[in-house]
Amino acid sequence: MDLVLLTVALSSSAAFLEPYDLLYDNAVQAFYSGDYGNVVRFMEGALSSYREVRRTKVRCRLRCQDQHPFDQALSDLRFFDVVLRRAACMNTCIEEKLGTQSVHKVSEDVAQDFHRRIPYNYLQQAYLKLKQPDKAAAAAHTYFQANAEHVEMGQNLEQYKDLQGVNEDHFVDREARPHQHSFTAAVRLYDKGDYESAIVLFEEALVEYYKADVECRAQCQGPQRFEGHDHLRYRYSLHELVSDHFTQVLHCEHECVRDLATRPGRLSPMENYLPLHYDYLQFAYFQGELQALQCSLTYLLFHEGEEFMTDNVDYYREVLEHDGKPREVRNCCEHVAFPNYYCAVISVGGSLVYDSVQLVQNSVALNGSQRVLLDHVISEEQCAELRNLAHAVTMAGDGYRGRMSPHTPNERFEGATVLKTLQYGYEGRVPMKSARLFYDTSERARRIIESYFQLNSTLHFSYTHLVCRTAITGQQDHRNDLSHPIHADNCLLDPEANECWKEAPAYTYRDYSALLYLNGDFDGGEFIFTEMDAKTVTASVKPRCGRMVGFSSGGENPHGVKAVTSGQRCAVALWFTLDPLFREMERLQADEVIHTLDTQSVWGQGLNINPKDEL
Repeated sequence: MDLVLLTVALSSSAAFLEPYDLLYDNAVQAFYSGDYGNVVRFMEGALSSYREVRRTKVRCRLRCQDQHPFDQALSDLRFFDVVLRRAACMNTCIEEKLGTQSVHKVSEDVAQDFHRRIPYNYLQQAYLKLKQPDKAAAAAHTYFQANAEHVEMGQNLEQYKDLQGVNEDHFVDREARPHQHSFTAAVRLYDKGDYESAIVLFEEALVEYYKADVECRAQCQGPQRFEGHDHLRYRYSLHELVSDHFTQVLHCEHECVRDLATRPGRLSPMENYLPLHYDYLQFAYFQGELQALQCSLTYLLFHEGEEFMTDNVDYYREVLEHDGKPREVRNCCEHVAFPNYYCAVISVGGSLVYDSVQLVQNSVALNGSQRVLLDHVISEEQCAELRNLAHAVTMAGDGYRGRMSPHTPNERFEGATVLKTLQYGYEGRVPMKSARLFYDTSERARRIIESYFQLNSTLHFSYTHLVCRTAITGQQDHRNDLSHPIHADNCLLDPEANECWKEAPAYTYRDYSALLYLNGDFDGGEFIFTEMDAKTVTASVKPRCGRMVGFSSGGENPHGVKAVTSGQRCAVALWFTLDPLFREMERLQADEVIHTLDTQSVWGQGLNINPKDEL
């Protein structure tokens, strides 16, 4: 009751903005009292107040910053004079709009609720009770954008779609960030081939991005938290306090880059977000126009010396027969959905290392980027030997946390690592020659991938797995699932958002992947690449002995495996990393075993090392 009275008292003065935490609390109380009309009134008021507080602080800070700039050469007195004048200016400006600033200080819990869009959860329920399903749908959609793991809200959204009076236009994100909204819409147009319309939205997204960047940095100008510092206890000097404050401000401003590239509810930003705008633009503009060259040159401001973009610049200069300059601060080319013929201009594979290996399809033929299909990586005899090894050493659920059917109940998965096969070889359960072949084959694959993709640093093993998947008899009728659902290897694929999030539990350190097939005498089991929507198939690979598909592990290469409906499909699965900190530990132990075998030049005679000791 006291809170309601305070709200009424504050609202009696038109000069004051009602605090959003007070309105929020009133709305929550009204909700649990079943007063849904006041839930809407107070909650919408809270959201409006929240936005106005943010807008006012940004406007005032930017205005006062312009009115009281720091000179290039400042004395101590001049510096503190500017600081004090800025502070006085901001206090006056803000209080003219909001009233006493202390009234608008909110708890961390309330601030987090607004950040997580909790008010929209209350609103969608209140609007539904008030028989306004269109507004309920918008509130639910807005909440779900930042809380995609909320199962009940997802179900609610499906129900709203069937309600009378609700159409697709009502499912809007009321908190959509303009720069991200324009970028997402532009990407959709680009993928449809509507480059002219995409250009308009990409340019709009850039304008909105830089505007949002200015506003984000302005929000950093307020009071800062000093983690681990108690200035009163330790009696820091004035200069130390000022230094700490501006250090925190700089850290906050630096985080703006991450914040602007992070979608609501996500922990990780979209990778290479700002340069990616120029990446799209440089091709969308490519009609013999200068803008394409400008975008490519701007991209190199972010990634100086990048080989593919440098090649693009050379190509554009040759076509246009003149040079250009980068934009003031902008950038371009590394996009996953690069048009095929253009990839041919910029991407040529490196050496295949071994004479017997044959290039079947490159990225262009596979309709993507950083992809390759090779044949004759190993011989028919080696395939047969590795299949026999698999039948002897693989165990159901090995490599899948003990789950025999990790991806589909209609197939059984069995696997083994290099170190395990060496242990079996030492124990005489399989020929050591076969165990050594598995080790050597995986190294052969690593060298080919490292060379073909022309990597400038060593490619390390992240995980190596000899794996067979077998169709379970009696469970193949009317199957409509996949053997392995569409996914990416180092990020969480989000088809709805057209993104792949580099965050746990994904293996974010993986950089390249390869699959070396050992047979083709089974039904189904084709390897497929798709678009980010996880539906549109861009390339299909039929496994056969000695065939290897290699690709970069990110969201540019979503992939999966069609159902194996009869027989058994065996392969050597390999994942690689460029970061030595994430090398496969079992692989390092296996390296020691092999080193001992090589130095003693014997097979199974008086070995001084037991692979079991390396487990």
